Amino acid sequence: MASTRVTMPQLGESVHEGTISRWLVKPGDQVVEFEPMLEVDTDKVNAEVPAPVTGVLKEILAKEGETVAAGAEIAIVELRGDAEAAATVELRAEDARPVQPAAVAPAAPSTPAPPISKDGGEHRYSPGVLLLAEEHGVDLARVEGTGLGGRVTKRDVRQFVEAQGSTAAPAAPAAPSPAAAPSAPPRSPRPAVPPVAPAAPPARASAPAPAVPAAPPPRPSAPVPTPAEDQAVPLSRMRKLIAENVTRSKTTIPHAWQTQEVDMSGVVANRNANKPAFQQREGFSLTYLPYVVAAAIASLREHPEVNATFTESEIVIHGSVHLGVSVGFEDTLLVPVIRSADSLSLAGLARAVHDLATRARNRRLTADELQGGTFTVNNSGTFGTLFSYSVINPGQAGILTMEAIVQRPVAVSGMIAIKPMMYLCFSFDHRVLDGLQAARFLTSCRTWLEAVTVETPIY
Repeated sequence: MASTRVTMPQLGESVHEGTISRWLVKPGDQVVEFEPMLEVDTDKVNAEVPAPVTGVLKEILAKEGETVAAGAEIAIVELRGDAEAAATVELRAEDARPVQPAAVAPAAPSTPAPPISKDGGEHRYSPGVLLLAEEHGVDLARVEGTGLGGRVTKRDVRQFVEAQGSTAAPAAPAAPSPAAAPSAPPRSPRPAVPPVAPAAPPARASAPAPAVPAAPPPRPSAPVPTPAEDQAVPLSRMRKLIAENVTRSKTTIPHAWQTQEVDMSGVVANRNANKPAFQQREGFSLTYLPYVVAAAIASLREHPEVNATFTESEIVIHGSVHLGVSVGFEDTLLVPVIRSADSLSLAGLARAVHDLATRARNRRLTADELQGGTFTVNNSGTFGTLFSYSVINPGQAGILTMEAIVQRPVAVSGMIAIKPMMYLCFSFDHRVLDGLQAARFLTSCRTWLEAVTVETPIY
């Protein structure tokens, strides 16, 4: 019977290796083409890798926890009933499906100058490795890399931390217990002290100062009982990545926040006029999100300093708008990216948003579609929120949030009118933008939306 050697896929343009986090099948199990076979963890995404063929898993060549370079053999599948000669099948990155992809799309994070490797060349570390090393206070120059080309992986950092912990433990001298301290003066010679006068007769000697009792050693705290009605939910890999990303954002980026109220009368009228024909032509409903995305893109073109990334030595202003759109799930959040979003029409943006959201819910996005964003639009208003203070994706200068569209009484030419109103909330990196620049950008977004009419073309 013929057999197929399965190789590690390349899960992204800049991803050259992955760590096998879990095998979903074991030797002797039947594997079906395109069905999940294992989970692979990289610094950018955690993905389900499907089987390239249908057969029986004969042997696992790379164990769980092992970091493997892209293209290396990881398993052998026996092809039952196939008389073809053994062949090597390389999994394609586009076939790998993210398992609850990361909450925040990593895009050109600000990092210090790359360290110099031991051979004198420049050695670059991935954001995940840098974050882990900073968390444990590890000097990466002391870590021996086992990745492709000698790269240091997160597994190398963890093993280094464990090794340092095991060697440091015996070196720490045990402090003497207060209870074991001798009551008599020590026999070792004391340091020289100035001579003192002879002691007075015992009858006139002053009363000695009362001895201060030694503090008893602390007792180990008793475990806190968990109430029967409580439930402990273990952290998933994706929840840990989300926690790392938002913590990094809030501890490294000085957030500031502004909001403006937008009259959405023109947008509502335009959508209502185009919705039936759009539904019939495209096969899905036209929503308000593409209008806000288009407003953000037009404003980024008018204020290019907002479409930027902060580094320790400069601010990089991006020439293209790669727009991230937040997509929420029950258990996680991800931000797929629309490449060159500034080249699309309103209908094109609606099509791109619908495609990314649909494939995100079906877990068919690739790692490259979850990185490289230069700005993000969030639509929390779909859940009825009125104000949101969104967390900025590391590597970007801001995130724009559209809130719920609500009928509210407003003053128009001295009279009260009921209009569909919406708040636009803008969180920005104060290292890149000041309040004046942020207000100008937000005003441009509002002006664009309020200029939409029934006649505004969507194609």
